Amino acid sequence: MLHIVRHGRTEHNASGLLLGRIDPPLDDLGRDQAVALAAAIGPVDRVITSPLLRTRQTAEAFGVEPTVDDRWIELDYGDFDGVPLASVEPEIWQQWRSDAEFAPPGGESLRQLGQRVSEALSDLDRADESDLTTVVVTHVSPIKAAVCWALGVDDLVSWRLWVATASITSIAVGGGVRAMHGFNDIAHLRTAGLADR
Repeated sequence: MLHIVRHGRTEHNASGLLLGRIDPPLDDLGRDQAVALAAAIGPVDRVITSPLLRTRQTAEAFGVEPTVDDRWIELDYGDFDGVPLASVEPEIWQQWRSDAEFAPPGGESLRQLGQRVSEALSDLDRADESDLTTVVVTHVSPIKAAVCWALGVDDLVSWRLWVATASITSIAVGGGVRAMHGFNDIAHLRTAGLADR
């Protein structure tokens, strides 16, 4: 089983800032979320992580030496990285949400993101290790791209998905089979009183 998880919370997340390649650490809640996340999934055979600090810190909670895969890094927001969501002009939001080829100035398009995430997932799908429990620790946009890959839908569908910090999305892969087993599961955070407020 493949569990694709979002990193724990950072101060940037809590402040409502667009968070792409900026590299802040987890905040106190995020560190607690990472522990709860690892406990909810239980023993794993391998951990793959984005190179950014917040994902690497979350990956540490699983107690398995992670493999860094740059293809799981967050979408590059370019000039919008670190700015408040509300400061992005409505016309730009409209274009972004309606054109998978649109890239913010200096950034990356949803289509480019979808291609690199699809390549990473196809590598996991081809590996003869479908009996292994694998965790990928990544970010909101790659998780949405992974769901689009699993369902065989257009990258623009990602705008209809909402992904919480420290949530679990589970996909069965192997032998060309792709089946969603869970999406945006945060029951472990609610039970522990750690759901992002």
